Amino acid sequence: MNTSFLGDKPVHRVGFGAMQLAGPNSFGPPADPEAAKAVLRHAVAHGVDHIDTAQFYGPDVVNDLIREALHPYPEGLRLATKVGAVRDEQGAWLPSGAPADLEHQVEQNLRSLRVERLDLVNLRRFERDIPDGTEPPLEDQLGALVELREQGKIDMIGISSANADTVQAAIKTAGIVSVQNAYSILNRTDDAILRLCREHGIAFVPYFPLGSAIGSGGPKHLAADPHVSAVARKHGVTPTQVALAWLLAQDERVLLIPGTSSIGHLEENLAAGEITLDAEDLALLDKVEPVPLGA
Repeated sequence: MNTSFLGDKPVHRVGFGAMQLAGPNSFGPPADPEAAKAVLRHAVAHGVDHIDTAQFYGPDVVNDLIREALHPYPEGLRLATKVGAVRDEQGAWLPSGAPADLEHQVEQNLRSLRVERLDLVNLRRFERDIPDGTEPPLEDQLGALVELREQGKIDMIGISSANADTVQAAIKTAGIVSVQNAYSILNRTDDAILRLCREHGIAFVPYFPLGSAIGSGGPKHLAADPHVSAVARKHGVTPTQVALAWLLAQDERVLLIPGTSSIGHLEENLAAGEITLDAEDLALLDKVEPVPLGA
């Protein structure tokens, strides 16, 4: 499997997003916890060394599944988690980014994953969800994470759901190693942030890599697109695999964390890392039309 870097740590470019191992909408426990743990073990056995998680996936579900399935963790496995949010009783995602909240959430992740230091902590911003300046100041949030890094509780810091100005500030003040934003062949809104990551040599980790039924697109749109379908037929692969391969072709620092609760889909996602798109393929895929938000 092709490799790149998360900070100074080598990782395979196709990792695993553990969010879907919880119940629907990442809320509550899965119907079959043993099947969820089998997916995690299968992923690691087949080369995955970068798993993305969060204490608020469930909440208090996915980290426990990871610990139960994989602890003691194999050498070289990087666990990336996320702070800055909580869930209410209905499963809604709410901001929780005050410095004291971030410290508490880091401690929760340390305990549930049973590690002494978190490999990567992504700060989940809400500036795109609540663009009225009600979030705690970015410098206070990053300051809290930097202090935790200095204490040895965090190895690396990243940022998620952030605008370009926030990314720039985080690079300058906290030395972030990655940006995790929504991005796909169907949603290229953050082209400028991808370029910014390229310029600074940091990882870009797209979530919703196939688009999103809530956000933009999704597998049904990929299958219906004639350009994606043509490339898929040429390589004898699926449209979703083409979409993942397209992301990997954008830059060597793009790391994928597609999520699934199915071993079959997991194997399909991992196989996308072996697809090489040529210039003709990429030119054709450049013609794919973005899908409007909510389509």
